[in-house]
Amino acid sequence: MYEAYQIAFWTPSRKNQKHRPSESWETWLKLKRKVIETVFSVLVDQYRMTDIRANSIAGFEVALDGILLVYSLVTLGLVER
Repeated sequence: MYEAYQIAFWTPSRKNQKHRPSESWETWLKLKRKVIETVFSVLVDQYRMTDIRANSIAGFEVALDGILLVYSLVTLGLVER
């Protein structure tokens, strides 16, 4: 998948794995995951991201870009919600 789309997936390690990442790496990943899940939750709840009704991929991308733009402007404090 990485060669075609430059996307790399990560899965949590199991306790019985022979080669496990360091504990600090696991903690760092958990913190990043928490941030991602929090932002996604805000986008779904406040900006109705899952309610996008688009007739094409381009329409979906435009709607998503608009939501992300508004979220970024509000987060930076450049506009009030």
